[in-house]
Amino acid sequence: MPTSTSQLIEAVVDKYDDELVELRRDFHRHPELAWSESRTGDIAAQRVEQAGWRVTRMPRSGFVAELGEGGRVVAVRADMDALPIPDRTEDPWRSAVPDIAHACGHDVHVTALIGAALALAEVHERGELPGTVRLLFQPAEEVMPGGAKHLIAQGALDGVERVFALHCDPAVDVGKVGLRAGALTSAADRIEVWLEGTGGHTSRPHLTGDLTFALAKVTSELPAVLSRRMDPRSGVSVVWGIVRAGAASNVIPVSGMVAGTVRILDAVAWAGCEPIIREAVLDIVRPYGVTATIDYLQGVPPVVNDPGCNAVLAAAVLRVLGVKGQVSVPQSLGGEDFGWMLDQVPGAMFRLGTRTPGGATYDLHQGDFRVDERAIGVGARVQAEAVVGALSAP
Repeated sequence: MPTSTSQLIEAVVDKYDDELVELRRDFHRHPELAWSESRTGDIAAQRVEQAGWRVTRMPRSGFVAELGEGGRVVAVRADMDALPIPDRTEDPWRSAVPDIAHACGHDVHVTALIGAALALAEVHERGELPGTVRLLFQPAEEVMPGGAKHLIAQGALDGVERVFALHCDPAVDVGKVGLRAGALTSAADRIEVWLEGTGGHTSRPHLTGDLTFALAKVTSELPAVLSRRMDPRSGVSVVWGIVRAGAASNVIPVSGMVAGTVRILDAVAWAGCEPIIREAVLDIVRPYGVTATIDYLQGVPPVVNDPGCNAVLAAAVLRVLGVKGQVSVPQSLGGEDFGWMLDQVPGAMFRLGTRTPGGATYDLHQGDFRVDERAIGVGARVQAEAVVGALSAP
């Protein structure tokens, strides 16, 4: 019989290992897009409710589960949505839904949190849970500004003192966890620039606004302008994903657009970036006789890990994986709406290694993304240990 809380957590997660793997495969077979995570949410809610958690459904999508009475409140979050990407793996549990796949590992996130919930339920039953735990099963992380704001508006963080989360990292081997105090991700915004002009024949560009040329200028010059208008230490990156204009090679079109993302490492620079971008776009297109409309959506702030909460994670990793289980990870230019939660409550996110040692590295948001399923148990144990550590801290 386990004699310590850590041994109990390990024993429970091991006991449910086969079930957790099957749950993850089921979620992977049946991915659901942002705001449509009804099946995923129902299965997860029913499983934690069976273990004694009090479940509260959120409007539209998502749910919160709570365990314990009184004391400080610690929360753990898992995002549930998949991506509009075809599954290009050949696994037996590959997506059964056309053009939708768990290509970012959210199926692992949900399953690992269920595993942590099962372990914490037995810790509570043994009288060793010194406070209250709140699980946040969140919808719509993959869209801006993200489902985290939805849960916050519903009061999911009310009374919470610390909040934790994980994210799959295919560049880290399974059995290891990546930690970083301070900024872990970047801010991420979406920008669309729409140009309109009179149009005309390509033989007479001087008689019309050359919209296509102006559009090319926006795509190339806006990043250059920002490199001089903003502190280079803020790490501003503008990358275009859509460029669209015209239908004939000898016709200057009357309209066109370019869309992409703006990513910024620094939260202070992020707050002042939008007006600089708007001004720069108008200045770039002004000589070409076209007009610009700029749609700018402020997406998510950086995830900035609280040093104290990061230390709680480090202690949890040490108990679960030993001294070799922790690795340092760099700040990423990826966006994560967990940043909205950390604007409200101190907390930290860790990187969960999902790569088979010596195996291939699968990139996130790609249809061939695969994980070593041993990561599920690691994620469950680290999250459960972090909760107990945070509740027990002086």
